[in-house]
Amino acid sequence: MAGIISNFQDRVKTSSNAISLLLFKVLTGLFLGLTLALIGDAIIDYGWFSFVLVIVVTVGACLKVMRSWTWLHVFIFNLICVLIGLLLRMYILIAPG
Repeated sequence: MAGIISNFQDRVKTSSNAISLLLFKVLTGLFLGLTLALIGDAIIDYGWFSFVLVIVVTVGACLKVMRSWTWLHVFIFNLICVLIGLLLRMYILIAPG
């Protein structure tokens, strides 16, 4: 009986870790997709359907790329994205005109 309970606890731990990692990857893809959709909307001024389509395609592409990534890989990717965003913000603030 103790073996069954231990096996169940291990499966719950593994499943919850996998589900939370998947949700974190989806959240990362949503932020990246929303950013790209807002940039595209500001440049091209497309409609609501294209806005949502860009977000969905970006989330799908991120999930495809991040399929085998662990927590550390996703954290490093998020850090790089934040640093690139800060670099672009600094360029926009400093750029003449």
